[in-house]
Amino acid sequence: RLRQRQVLKLLPILEEEKYLPTGAGSALAEAYEFLRNTEHAIQGYQDRQTQALPTDELGQLRLAWAMGFETWSDFFAVLTTYRKCVNHEFKAVIADPKSKQGDKETADTDALQVWRSLWEASIQSGAISAEDAQHLLNGQHVENPEALLKLLHELRENRSVVNMQASSRSRLDDFVPRLLQMIYEHAEQGDLMIPFVDTFKRIMPLVESVARRSAYLVLLVENPIALHQLIKLCAASPLIAEQLAKYPALLDELLTPVNLYFSPDDDHERIKTNLRDDLRREVLRLEWEDLEGHMEVLRYFRAAHGLRVAAGEVSGTLPLMKVSDYLTFIAEVILEHVLQLAWEHLVARHGRPQRTEGGIDLSPDFIVVGYGKLGGIELGHGSDLDLVFIHNADSSLSTEGLADGKGAIDNLTFYARLGQRIIFILNTQTAAGKLYEVDMRLRPSGNSGMLVATLSAFERYQQKEAWTWEHQALVRARVVAGSADLAEKFAQVRLAILHQQRDLPKLRQEVSDMRHKMRDQLGSEAKSKRENTPLFNLKQDAGGIVDIEFMVQYAALAWAYQAPEIVQYTDNIRILGSLEEAGLLDATSVAQLIAAYKAYRSTGHRLALQQQEAVLAGEGIFEVEREQVSQIWHQLIEIEQAS
Repeated sequence: RLRQRQVLKLLPILEEEKYLPTGAGSALAEAYEFLRNTEHAIQGYQDRQTQALPTDELGQLRLAWAMGFETWSDFFAVLTTYRKCVNHEFKAVIADPKSKQGDKETADTDALQVWRSLWEASIQSGAISAEDAQHLLNGQHVENPEALLKLLHELRENRSVVNMQASSRSRLDDFVPRLLQMIYEHAEQGDLMIPFVDTFKRIMPLVESVARRSAYLVLLVENPIALHQLIKLCAASPLIAEQLAKYPALLDELLTPVNLYFSPDDDHERIKTNLRDDLRREVLRLEWEDLEGHMEVLRYFRAAHGLRVAAGEVSGTLPLMKVSDYLTFIAEVILEHVLQLAWEHLVARHGRPQRTEGGIDLSPDFIVVGYGKLGGIELGHGSDLDLVFIHNADSSLSTEGLADGKGAIDNLTFYARLGQRIIFILNTQTAAGKLYEVDMRLRPSGNSGMLVATLSAFERYQQKEAWTWEHQALVRARVVAGSADLAEKFAQVRLAILHQQRDLPKLRQEVSDMRHKMRDQLGSEAKSKRENTPLFNLKQDAGGIVDIEFMVQYAALAWAYQAPEIVQYTDNIRILGSLEEAGLLDATSVAQLIAAYKAYRSTGHRLALQQQEAVLAGEGIFEVEREQVSQIWHQLIEIEQAS
């Protein structure tokens, strides 16, 4: 019951459940209404967004009159009463009990006082020496006091900090020592993946970003669990630290660790249902025409759920396959909403597309097809989306137009603009960043082709013009959003293409040629020779991820005509399992490929969380896995090709 967001509904519940003393809930509700009405009155008579009380006599009289008072002094007396009421309850519920002692020094523990002294000395003297800092630390081991002092100086001189109001600066002065103390405690216990000073450096951008919204500092000071989660996650991943600095509102997620870490036992449908419900709640307050509002909500939604997935991964509570599942389902739920949002915008402007058999499309006769990692349910942190758009409307007809007869366009133009609108929503750079990078190069004829194709045109292209590599990509293609009827028709077309019997020597040659070309262009062999350092590109080098993917795709294209079940799924793991069940690959080879594939992807996810390239340096890295994958590649592609 406490998870709803409306203050006036929550206050009675808090009092009823004894989280507030008797009478406090109704008193706070009354104060809340008065303060809200005052805010509206301030903004109403000034016709601008502000919450500041007027300082001029005329403004004060206007506000008092708007609030139903004859004089400013009458109004201000009532306002003061409500403020005292709120402040009293705030201190009783939220304020640190130690602060009631009135003596900050006695309230601090000895350990905290050490860090407070360091921060205050840094402020007062402007630049203290490393020796002085070590003396203040009083035996606490810090591996690089000079670097710590430099960071404290940078924080102190940051423009946002310099321009803080006195009350906010006081909050910062209380927060920084507590942050340093808790980081140090984690470091002493061996709980940090990186050194003490590096952890503080990662968190600094967040501190700077909330300097003018210092309520977040209070949140972290008064919630040690939230501060603990912040330190743990930022030390584990610079990607998480960067996301928190970009979206400080994500700090709310740290308050409820039970919601931060997913349950790995949830099935796919439950995961997607929960995600849809969460997004639906977030957009309930928005009208469809509020495109900017929807775009901001979608970006926060992705960031919040991405944080939860990353937290689950770095904590070890979410295994690799579940990480990819969650990240993929987040993208699918977003794509579902983006499609509907784009549809509503186009319908409002041009009316609904008309059908050949009469009537109109009440919902989009349109699908979003996911390829690559999205299609294979294998998205990672920061993955882009490989998409293809397909519609099934009669191109000779037009939309119904608006009531005044204006705005009608032909169906082909309507669905082309629908695709453009989807890309705009996903790709637009806002203050919160892009929603997803989108790659449309896998559509028929690539970048030179139509942005949105009809299903019949897509089928013709796949039958008569598509290259082998495009059929390889089709192995991992599936509908991720849109019309269920059209999705079923697409699935039939996909299977018809994949079930074709092929010239195996030609197929092996084309798969092998494409793979060698990719290794030459994207692999690390040239760089390894140039730098005289053994390198292994997890994805592109021989024995890596793409070798496994190409073998799976080759097997699917080579044998689906005799074993249709092997292309029922789009993810590599289940396709490999199907190949074993069909007797087309031996159990040992399948087990080795699956083990190597999981190991590579797990390492790739870890590197992504560290914002590092998927390239490893050193002798003997994944030596066994690379040898096994290369041997199976040689047996499956090269030897058969030679024979």
